[in-house]
Amino acid sequence: MELNTKRGNLFIQWLIGMGDLMVLNLLFFAVYCEFNAYYTTMITRNLKEVLLLLNFCYFAALYFVPVRLHMSVVFIDKIVQRSVSLVTFFFFLFATCLIFLSIGDVLGTFLLVYYFTTLVFFSFWRVLVRILLKIYRRKGHDLKRVIIIGAGKNGMELYRVMNNELAYGFTVMGFFDDNTDLREALPNYLGNTDEVYDYVSGHAIDEIYCTLPGTQDEKILKLLNFAEKRMVRFYIVPEFYRNVKKSLVIEMIESIPLLSIRREPLQATSNRAIKRVFDIVFSFFVLVAVYPFLYIILGVLIKITSPGPILFKQKRTGLYGEEFECYKFRTMRVNSEADTAQAARNDPRKTRLGDFLRKTNLDEFPQFLNVFAGNMSVVGPRPHMLKHTEEYSALIDKYMVRHLVKPGITGWAQVTGYRGETKTLEQMEGRVKRDVWYIENWSFLLDLKIIIVTIFNMFKGERNAY
Repeated sequence: MELNTKRGNLFIQWLIGMGDLMVLNLLFFAVYCEFNAYYTTMITRNLKEVLLLLNFCYFAALYFVPVRLHMSVVFIDKIVQRSVSLVTFFFFLFATCLIFLSIGDVLGTFLLVYYFTTLVFFSFWRVLVRILLKIYRRKGHDLKRVIIIGAGKNGMELYRVMNNELAYGFTVMGFFDDNTDLREALPNYLGNTDEVYDYVSGHAIDEIYCTLPGTQDEKILKLLNFAEKRMVRFYIVPEFYRNVKKSLVIEMIESIPLLSIRREPLQATSNRAIKRVFDIVFSFFVLVAVYPFLYIILGVLIKITSPGPILFKQKRTGLYGEEFECYKFRTMRVNSEADTAQAARNDPRKTRLGDFLRKTNLDEFPQFLNVFAGNMSVVGPRPHMLKHTEEYSALIDKYMVRHLVKPGITGWAQVTGYRGETKTLEQMEGRVKRDVWYIENWSFLLDLKIIIVTIFNMFKGERNAY
């Protein structure tokens, strides 16, 4: 029974791999049939070799970007991100091999169409597989049989998560705990911790989850060694999880494990390089193609509607708490409260033109100068005025965490309903929570998503933009 469960999981991974190959080959032939013979003559002459390379390159790419769809928890955006990574790596290998075969000078056009077609349909295929797998598991199939050792708060929380969502792929057989008073209170009390050995020996158990406190390390080590001998995977839930309910990241210094309280993708040099290159290219395009016209047109209108400078400059908090001068098109009359009071709905300081600029986000365009200079990014937590940083850093524990990355012209908080004035502490906490989530879950695709939503909101108009 245990063997069947484990083989079933491997079989699902094998099916996903075969499905991937089918999608890649079908898309290849679909593009191949649609193209003019001028583009495909060299492929036709070497069709068998090309198909062999195509399938071989998929398996080579799979080594670097393995299948993760079968895992308990996989988010849709991560599925798309990994699909894009796999397809890109696959095409790099495929194109390189074709170059060595010297197959045609016009093959680049064919590969380009095939690449973008595959990006879309392969990502859709992977998301569809994940949805079907979740449905399959909710019907009671492909479930790992697990036991939980320790029925404290962490054990009960683990049971709740596993039991409430069958799509994660778990069926909890029951609890083991030395407190026999819990026999009636627990959903399924199986015995004390000394009875684990006989139970696992007599039943098909796939995984053991231990939530015992660290003071029982001898007992935990004994259970771990037993599980290893029985080829049962063993997981430990840290005792301090009850106080630190976060996705912890494990790192190593030689053989010493270190637990970090958050994952920060932008700590990787490669990710920072990707983000910075995009910022430079995107901001350069805006500054060359859009900003000069906006500056001339809006500059004239700003001067006509109210006396004062075209641009509004304000000290704001940036990366690692460093101050920088942030630029905006001026939307208010020159006033003494600019550095202390937020813009509010029906604010008498705003000009009529300024109201329009704020609602359409046009007032933010000078910040592309900040992006190009390097003290801001296109996407990131919005920079706050110095007074707000001083006030809220004393009231909100995680407030300064948002400064671990460069501030942005737009951000995750702004596209999820937290744009504009923060009237209450709860609103600022909500914004900070989303800013921290962005830092922990950054990806290039997430940045693109935020930019697209921001552009859409510019034309639609936002209720909180004032």
